[in-house]
Amino acid sequence: MSGEKIDMSEGMRKGIYILPNLFTTGSLFAGFYGIVATMNGSYDTAALWILISSIFDGLDGKVARLTGTTSKFGVEYDSLADLVAFGVAPGLLMYAWALKPFGRLGWLAAFLFVVCGALRLARFNVQVNTVESKRFVGLPIPAAASMVSATVLLFHHFGWPGSFKKLAILILIYLLAFLMVSNFRYYSFKDPELIKRQPFVFLVLAILLFIIIAAEPVVMLFVLFICYVFSGPVGYVMTYPRRRRLEKALHREAKQNAAHDESRNEA
Repeated sequence: MSGEKIDMSEGMRKGIYILPNLFTTGSLFAGFYGIVATMNGSYDTAALWILISSIFDGLDGKVARLTGTTSKFGVEYDSLADLVAFGVAPGLLMYAWALKPFGRLGWLAAFLFVVCGALRLARFNVQVNTVESKRFVGLPIPAAASMVSATVLLFHHFGWPGSFKKLAILILIYLLAFLMVSNFRYYSFKDPELIKRQPFVFLVLAILLFIIIAAEPVVMLFVLFICYVFSGPVGYVMTYPRRRRLEKALHREAKQNAAHDESRNEA
């Protein structure tokens, strides 16, 4: 513990990287303004600012990696900003927008979303150097917050009455909280292969996707986020038979090795 404090103090004396931390501050500002908009009853504005916060959050990490300016300070600052922008802000938004009629059950659901987001961030910080960079373990908290924002914007876009949203939103919040602390794997979009040469058809598909999103941005954002949210459980189910075969093969190999070692000891 003392060694970590010495490392941190030495790093602070050397200074901090400005550019990535400015993007993190932008993410924190957008999330905080989302809270302000929620308190003022502008729920669609709050949802939009949470989405803007997720854009800043995606940029700060990419800027830090591209410029070689990653630091322990930046990682800790990013986690604190994420908890405010993607934990507290969407939790308050959901409570004020749809969960208040449920009373205690409603604010407990909002709190569960916040605490599961905090646990997700803590687990990520602990496992950042031990898990595959192409996959996240559990639903990332920015994706959960973006799903919340996309849902609010979808209801506002179609003008659906409040009676439609109450129970569905309660279930959604509990589902997102569970997925954040689950062991389902989610694609991280950090694969270096993405920026390398790709077949021409990929460019055509990307352009078509951009046109579709531009035509119906609110609907398509909701569809994209809900597909990502369910990609973890669907991927788990689809790869389950292969994992079972691998586990059985490893179990047989372990038994064979144990039997071989036992026979050698008897000899």
